Amino acid sequence: MCNYCGCREFPLIGRLSAEHEAIANAAGRLRTAVRAGGADAAAALDALLALLMPHTAAEEDGLFAELRAEGSLAEAVAKLCTEHDDIHGVLGGVDRADPDWPGVLAALDRLHRHIDNEEHGLFPAAVIALPFPAWNRITPTAETAR
Repeated sequence: MCNYCGCREFPLIGRLSAEHEAIANAAGRLRTAVRAGGADAAAALDALLALLMPHTAAEEDGLFAELRAEGSLAEAVAKLCTEHDDIHGVLGGVDRADPDWPGVLAALDRLHRHIDNEEHGLFPAAVIALPFPAWNRITPTAETAR
């Protein structure tokens, strides 16, 4: 996770980064369970989804909405939203009776890259791009999403 630019000093970015760490850890547990034969994989998948779904909603309804309105990062936000849809589609659509674990592992690889792109690209850029009134609008939204 990003530790070099100071963007975590913004409460929303700090919270989203902490959630990224929890999501990455849950994804690691899922990957381990799948590689071990899948016996605990369904529970690990449920745990990951329980973290991922509200996190994505907070990003898209708060930070991403402000970045779209600001405009300079709208293309990057659109790409990240497409990635959200892809990852959620794969992980949320796992057939519990006949799971596609190789597809899940590939989605976890994409999730890892996605988090890296947000941490080292979008979040530092957002700190520069958004004016303080935007941060004031989205911080209460982020706090109530907890």
